[in-house]
Amino acid sequence: MSYERKIINDPVFGFINIPKGLLYNIVRHPLLQRLTRIKQVGLSSVVYPGAQHTRFQHSLGAFYLMSEAITHLTSKGNFIFDSEAEAVRAAILLHDIGHGPFSHVLEDTIVQGISHEEISLMLMECMNKEMNGQLSLAIQIFKDEYPKRFLHQLVSGQLDMDRLDYLRRDSFYTGVTEGNIGSARIIKMLDVADDRLVVESKGIYSIENFLTARRLMYWQVYLHKTSVAYERMLISALLRAKELASQGTELFASPALRFFLYRDIDHKAFCTDLECLEQFIRLDDNDIWTALKVWCDHPDKVLSTLSSGMVNRRIFKVEISNEPVEEERINELTRLVSSKLGISLSEAKYFVSTPSIEKNMYDPADDSIDIIYKDGTIKNIAEASDMLNISLLSKKVKKYYLCYLRLDG
Repeated sequence: MSYERKIINDPVFGFINIPKGLLYNIVRHPLLQRLTRIKQVGLSSVVYPGAQHTRFQHSLGAFYLMSEAITHLTSKGNFIFDSEAEAVRAAILLHDIGHGPFSHVLEDTIVQGISHEEISLMLMECMNKEMNGQLSLAIQIFKDEYPKRFLHQLVSGQLDMDRLDYLRRDSFYTGVTEGNIGSARIIKMLDVADDRLVVESKGIYSIENFLTARRLMYWQVYLHKTSVAYERMLISALLRAKELASQGTELFASPALRFFLYRDIDHKAFCTDLECLEQFIRLDDNDIWTALKVWCDHPDKVLSTLSSGMVNRRIFKVEISNEPVEEERINELTRLVSSKLGISLSEAKYFVSTPSIEKNMYDPADDSIDIIYKDGTIKNIAEASDMLNISLLSKKVKKYYLCYLRLDG
């Protein structure tokens, strides 16, 4: 058995060992290297300037945590074959491979009706062919089709290595210290009972801290009102570009971005036309930013205003409420924008956006967090927790955002 490996120094976890062979080949594969050009938290750096880390760094961090989890689970007598350990680590390395630039922004604009999870799976299948079936087991685990179900939970579940890394990493790079979860302690507390992941009862406070930190990170970082407004501007800019492209207007764009702007790509097209996937993997954050910089000077007033707003950080104003925005207010703002920019009412709609965001931090129906006691009894965290109001965390919180062009100045 060869112990040859590559060592990567990570600012969050220190040295990460990548064994030579399949796992190292995945790390250096062009599809994983593409993630070095895609930021992990999209446009959050508009609020937290330190949040410049990439999806590649996150994938390596999740890989490190998966290696730790396998070590701790096997030390407790849970039998995991070397082939399974390698496969589950391959699955976590590849879990985000289908993300495009700015993630969900693209899913709502230039590509319709296909999620990054589906694209990840398509790319895994392509790599598997290229690697002569070496990823078959990893794909089975990723799709939850492997008999040892707890391995899938480590990749995708309430306490998966994806979440444990991104909360810790995003907290580190944003400087929002409240999000800093005790990932090492949670992993040490993991065990398996009836083919499901469980947490030893002495780890209950770490789980409570994890759920609270997750809630805080969502509303303070991922769904921060300035980030949401910035994202809405990007969505409007891409939708306007797509509308102009459909009318035959000439737009500057990289070949990959042009492919999606000048075609209507839906779920069926993406799954049947191989060129869609080929062009998609050529897209990264640079394609979007380069286009926006050039579009600042485009003769179309809507596109140029939105683009220069993105490039020069002139962000939409935001109001948040617990009730839907009244139609009258939306119409009034649209009229004001139309008058200020000298554009039609239909064009002014690009500058008024009313997204609503609904989020709960814990859904027992989704994949419950189970606590195991010394006598072997298992309780759901909602029953087991004595200090945290889990019902509060499982309640869906819905916020209504009103984002619009600043009318002052």
